[in-house]
Amino acid sequence: MKPKITIIMATYNREIYIVETLKSIINQSFTNWECLIIDDGGTDNTVAVISPLLEEDKRFQYLKRPEKYKKGLPGTRNYGLDLAKGDYVIFFDDDDIVHPLNLELCVLELSRNDVSFCRYIRNVFYDDFDYQFDMSKEYDTFFIGINDVERLLNQDLPFNSCAVLWKKECFTNNRYVEHLLHAEEWELYSRILSTGIKGISIEKSLFFARKHSNSMTGQYYRLDPIRTSSNVDAIVLVLKNLKEKGLFTHSLIRYFVTISYGFKEYDLFNKFMNLLALTFFEKFKWQVFYATFPLRLSAYRIKKAITFNK
Repeated sequence: MKPKITIIMATYNREIYIVETLKSIINQSFTNWECLIIDDGGTDNTVAVISPLLEEDKRFQYLKRPEKYKKGLPGTRNYGLDLAKGDYVIFFDDDDIVHPLNLELCVLELSRNDVSFCRYIRNVFYDDFDYQFDMSKEYDTFFIGINDVERLLNQDLPFNSCAVLWKKECFTNNRYVEHLLHAEEWELYSRILSTGIKGISIEKSLFFARKHSNSMTGQYYRLDPIRTSSNVDAIVLVLKNLKEKGLFTHSLIRYFVTISYGFKEYDLFNKFMNLLALTFFEKFKWQVFYATFPLRLSAYRIKKAITFNK
């Protein structure tokens, strides 16, 4: 039977956690899926530990990323997209836990609504996972469209990489940028949403991300210069897409000018201003805003501290 969902799982040296993750996929109430486990060049015993599951359940396939795809998460996922046979696509990490109703509820929402993706809430956990799932099928939903691009970009409406089930057609003309090592899904998902496709969000936790020191985000927040540079590249790509689609608003410009201050060594602010091609007066206004940002930030912190201590 043709799989309705293709699960794409990039893996790299996760022998400690991956079996637990795969078992949470086996426990899905929705059973019509294939799972492509794509090794990005790991050197541990991942193959050995997952071999029993590969033998028992033929819905799992273990593959190695070919050299034509760049090493890293984006290239590995692009390879999975090119192999996917399902009508829907979802990306799962190799160290997390999936709620048993994840696929069932997402497919339900996509089948009864004229939408192209289903987003849901992702929670995080540390150490051992508590398997006391909320199995209720009652939850709130809301629709997502092009007007929510700004909320996606400023993280008011997070699109975590493993918290969206997509119709495969969303990736017909969209792929991960393979040289990006950070913020690659932020860039791609905002690009897809900016095309005008619509989705729905389930207000229920259906995925649980494991946090540990060797995670990708862990490396970024330790100020890995390679991933910081990649973050800047992703921001520039987002800015170019927003300009091309005519989606810049005053609040979006303000947001990106503000975060540019955190990347002074990369000259992100001037790159942004040159991309916008503003009038002299508009550019001067944003230069003043940028230059006075530290003062306003200090004032905000003082005000917040005073309010907190009252």
